[in-house]
Amino acid sequence: MVFKRLLGSLGIGGPSVDTVLEAGAVAPGGDVTGEVRLRGGDGDVTIEHITLELVARVEAEHDDGESEGFVAFHRCAVAGGFRLSGGEDRAVPFALTLPWETPITELYGQELGIVLGVRTELGVAGARDKGDLDPLAVRPLPAQEAVLEALGQLGFGFRSADLELGRIGGTGQQLPFYQEIELSLAPQYAHQLNEIEVTFLAGPTGLEVVLEADKRDGFLSEGHDALVRHTVGHHEVAGTDWNAEVDGWIRRLVEHRAAYGQADGALFVQGGHGGHDGHGGYGGHDGHGGDGHRSGPGVGTAVAAGAAGLAVGVVGAVVAAEVVDEVGDFFEGDEEEEREDEG
Repeated sequence: MVFKRLLGSLGIGGPSVDTVLEAGAVAPGGDVTGEVRLRGGDGDVTIEHITLELVARVEAEHDDGESEGFVAFHRCAVAGGFRLSGGEDRAVPFALTLPWETPITELYGQELGIVLGVRTELGVAGARDKGDLDPLAVRPLPAQEAVLEALGQLGFGFRSADLELGRIGGTGQQLPFYQEIELSLAPQYAHQLNEIEVTFLAGPTGLEVVLEADKRDGFLSEGHDALVRHTVGHHEVAGTDWNAEVDGWIRRLVEHRAAYGQADGALFVQGGHGGHDGHGGYGGHDGHGGDGHRSGPGVGTAVAAGAAGLAVGVVGAVVAAEVVDEVGDFFEGDEEEEREDEG
């Protein structure tokens, strides 16, 4: 009997946990629903807590280069304080609200290569926590989709997406990392820029769209980063020509970069809807620079249901197979590690 209690304290013969998420992607700010399925072990135990944790694979830049790791960015206790009998099956339903800045993992059903997961922690009195990890799919908000759709219609193409540890100065960023979606250039801008990256920082009332461009190196000068930021309201989603809107943002970015091309560092230009009445200033990533001023609410638009220009433009079919394999390998590897730990 004493030996059996010892095995239980090591997680052997203890309860098991399996979290099942409702099928389908969820938008930032929405609720992830599902249930935590418990099965009792060899004896009765007290479940102190069931905690869900959102984790993301994030890249970090440092003096020695780049590295990757996992960052937990949201935790929520969904149940606890009950007795689970030996061999008992119990399902605990839950609803977990995603932070507004949660990165998007797919667009029109195609994976972008971002790895997000929901980790389940089971706190058992007298035993170690047992974990369960499940992949999380996040679709874009209507305003995010509108911007990406317009970029695809303008001729930009999807190149890659990743999560970067750090902060973008002068923005209202809340999470310790941000998502960068790197685009190949539309032909009309190929002679002026190397690349463009877009970052969305969503909130309850709208989102900040940060566009970053690397200027081509001149014959006698180095290239410089340029940033522009625009604010889009969630409630103003219909009725705007997004192609013209986004094209205006990019033209303004190029014009300001050309005008201040000799300045050191990054140029940070702020503006609301249409990029008018913006205020120039210097800023950059990781919280350095920037005047901290946020532009007022802007006017956004919604994407009509079934819009698919980006599926052909920014997100090419060639992307899907590669990133699906990568994401799948990660979660399969994680499950194998958990089985080895349990063994």
